[in-house]
Amino acid sequence: MYRRLFQPIQIAGMRVPNRIAMTAMGNHLANPDGSVSDADVAFYAARAAGGVGLVITECACVDFATGKGNLRQLAVNDDRYIPGLKRLADAVHAHGAALCVQLYHPGRQGIAAVNGVETMAAPSVTECQCVHQPTHAMTTEEIREMVHRFAMGAYRLKQAGVDAVEFHGAHGYLIGQFLSPYTNRRSDAYGGSFENRMRFLDEIILEARRLCGDYPMLVRFSVDEHMDYAGKPGEGLQLSDGIEIARHLEKLGVDALDVSSGIYETMNTAWEPVGFDEGWKIDGPAAVKKAVSIPVIGASVIREPAYAEQILSEGKVDLVGSARAFLADPQWGKKALEGRDCEIRKCISCLYCMETLMAADMSPVPMGCAINFEAGREAVWQDTQLPKDGNGRCVAVIGAGPAGMEAARVLALRGFRPVVFEKTAHVGGQVLFGSKPPKKEKTSWLVEYQLGQLEKLGVEIRLNTPATVEALRELQPCAVFVAQGSHSVKPRSIPGLDGADVYVPADVLMGRVNLRDQDVCVVGSGMTGIETAELLGSQGNRVTVFEMADEIGPGVFLQNLIDVMRRVDAHHTKRYPKHKLLKVDGGDVTVETTDTHVQKAFHFDSVVISLGVAPNRELVEELEANFDHVVQIGDANKGGRIADAIAAGYLAAAEL
Repeated sequence: MYRRLFQPIQIAGMRVPNRIAMTAMGNHLANPDGSVSDADVAFYAARAAGGVGLVITECACVDFATGKGNLRQLAVNDDRYIPGLKRLADAVHAHGAALCVQLYHPGRQGIAAVNGVETMAAPSVTECQCVHQPTHAMTTEEIREMVHRFAMGAYRLKQAGVDAVEFHGAHGYLIGQFLSPYTNRRSDAYGGSFENRMRFLDEIILEARRLCGDYPMLVRFSVDEHMDYAGKPGEGLQLSDGIEIARHLEKLGVDALDVSSGIYETMNTAWEPVGFDEGWKIDGPAAVKKAVSIPVIGASVIREPAYAEQILSEGKVDLVGSARAFLADPQWGKKALEGRDCEIRKCISCLYCMETLMAADMSPVPMGCAINFEAGREAVWQDTQLPKDGNGRCVAVIGAGPAGMEAARVLALRGFRPVVFEKTAHVGGQVLFGSKPPKKEKTSWLVEYQLGQLEKLGVEIRLNTPATVEALRELQPCAVFVAQGSHSVKPRSIPGLDGADVYVPADVLMGRVNLRDQDVCVVGSGMTGIETAELLGSQGNRVTVFEMADEIGPGVFLQNLIDVMRRVDAHHTKRYPKHKLLKVDGGDVTVETTDTHVQKAFHFDSVVISLGVAPNRELVEELEANFDHVVQIGDANKGGRIADAIAAGYLAAAEL
């Protein structure tokens, strides 16, 4: 079906069985000493088994002591890491895929405390405006030592049977910092001119080539740092610079180029939130492809096999690269090969993976995928390995939101007979609401995937059917899963919220009210509130947002907040943080500043209250009195996020 996508390609001495490349992405799975863990082996082997032709690991440290990005990251700075890397290579090779390990040092984008240093090594004393860590300019001796570390890392990979090495010069890490005039302000042989800024990477490649011979070498680099996203247009590497870098690396003998974009200050152009469309930056890799004759890997929010085939056929890239697509569905390639595109669990660009990765050192929540509970847990959980012991026993599932549908899917895989009750005319629950704001249509992919899986597995879904004790008794279920979801709250402590023109986000998102050319107040700027404000603004309303917290978007992951606020601000939305709602009286709204306790009065045509959700608990006590095994999951237990709902549904079904 996809002729180009499944055509093999040769990169120097490495044969890749197809054009699908899993590009590097941190996973926080390595052992604490930097060695390959069982979880790492299971994680990468699952992607190889699922049809990825070239597996590129997370960036591995060439200096584990002072060059880590987090506390559980692969390392290559000692021979003792070779056996684990060999085990990883063997596991990937067992499924016919090739393995490449990416090498890096974070430089100015590393955290000093994580690395036990006072200052992070960098080309120049420039502070990253994202992590805000102190830096020092590397001495010539430090540079030479770092060159040797990179080269020795490559040598150890070759000794371990890894098929190729990739030097990470993208996304603003140390190599990229030398390449970019934004971060390299040196006046010696390693700074200033293009040739000087290339020197650090040149020396790494030449030294690695001396040690490794004809070993396949790849370089990942940012073809454009998109500094306009940081309010600094014209600074940093631009597309013309990226093309010059590509040509230079080809002349130097690099075997393939892995083209990306961005640095930490412009991270939304490197690992994109939902506001970026599939293929938005494919012109970068395509320009490099025109400029060189060596293979080019290109990433550009690639989600669908048809689009991957298109850009291959158009000659824009030689291999299609993605990380999150295969985090969400390790079987992406296999499903595409077998013509099962509709069964792919497509990444919805929610960035839960990046949020949990960035917090992993300080949080008990592991790095993971919101829509694929098994991601990073493959050594423990894989649905193909769950016991098939359902024996046709019935399980009633109340609610067809993400938790209920995930539970029903896993139950069916185990051989149970789930019957899903949904009181509304549609499946999806809160996820369906969440797909309605501008740019959020990707979220509906989860609903489509779950519904498609339930239909394939023959799961009975009873729409427009509230669950009753009588109806459940007829099924004689061995268990009842309560996944009734949640509802928006209107706090009774605030007078006037029962007024005729006072709504909740679902009223707006589902089109139950049609607000146009009005003055609208949105109270609460969590993700739901701010996205509702965006939708209202796009519909021609004049929107004002009140937020009791000190800043707009409390609890919202930074990248997602930056993304949505660019669009909210485009509608000239007024924002009032530190303003607490006191009362609503028709169209009159009274708020109070939280710091000075000054009351203010405003008038609006409509008010939307976005102050959180509460679980739907109807029937629970009655169910528990009538059935022996009642389990509350998802928002029915505690209001949460997609990841919480998927995890609760999966585990409840897997552990029954």
